[in-house]
Amino acid sequence: MPHSHHSHSGQFCKHASGTLEEVVLEAIRQGFEVYGLTEHVPRYRVADLYPEEEDLTPEELLEQFDGFVAEAHRLKAKYAGEIVLLVGLETEHITPGDLDHLDALLSRYRGKIEYLVGSVHHVNELPIDFDRATFDKAVASVGTSADDARVRTEAFLCAYFDLQHALLTRFQPEVVGHADLCRLYTPELRFADYPAAHARLVRNVAYAAGYGALFELNAAALRKGWDGAYPGADVVEVIAAAGGRFALSDDSHGPHAVGLNYTRLAAYARRVGVGALAVLAQSETPNAAGRYVRARDVPGAWWEHPFWRELDARQKHA
Repeated sequence: MPHSHHSHSGQFCKHASGTLEEVVLEAIRQGFEVYGLTEHVPRYRVADLYPEEEDLTPEELLEQFDGFVAEAHRLKAKYAGEIVLLVGLETEHITPGDLDHLDALLSRYRGKIEYLVGSVHHVNELPIDFDRATFDKAVASVGTSADDARVRTEAFLCAYFDLQHALLTRFQPEVVGHADLCRLYTPELRFADYPAAHARLVRNVAYAAGYGALFELNAAALRKGWDGAYPGADVVEVIAAAGGRFALSDDSHGPHAVGLNYTRLAAYARRVGVGALAVLAQSETPNAAGRYVRARDVPGAWWEHPFWRELDARQKHA
């Protein structure tokens, strides 16, 4: 303890801040033992670039990702005596072409990308975590004009989980990223109220748990106004019932967000009954996807680790 499996930096992500090395140094300062460096994959269509990327081309995004992979491995070697750094990426699934491009990307960096955070950020090619207006537009874009709000919401949720399922089955990502991002702006929504969507959630969880994926408890939801982490308590229950395992992620977007809200994350994990955690570690034998990392269980009562007391003391002092 402690760990994070999901992070970004302003050096390689336009909506983050700081350099990758500053992120790593902050993780070392806080006492992280394992820290995952997982930049967004480069999007390949101009239509999918965000406003802050309007001065870039898809080719330049690919060059930027080349720089990330090289810098991440430089830092991994430089700080090997102080922290275990894992080099991964966070996926996109906007259209089926994104999956084909991810295949090509993994071939390009064969042996350099150690694991995947399997995330979906779009529905019907519209971002669902950019702002509320775009989220509402994505919901409204699914279904037909004759559908009422409830039918559209269920269709939206089903579309999200179908995109997630295609990603899971094709790539077996080691970490399932913010599994219920589809309700970012509607955290009160409960999937059990939408039977078709709930069935897809259960299907996806069962598949991912079956090949050994970790489901991240992602602290970013706390800085986005939730009273807990991704995933919500109802999804945690589904994961636990399927025998799935949980891991920690801060989803930091710069050194200022390393370990941000981890005290609250720990309290949430205990509140929803997460009694055990796991962490990725490098392995001499390949996992289900052929990559050389595997999950290992964190021994003992994870909440009794001195990190949590030290973090609480630092925050009170600050």
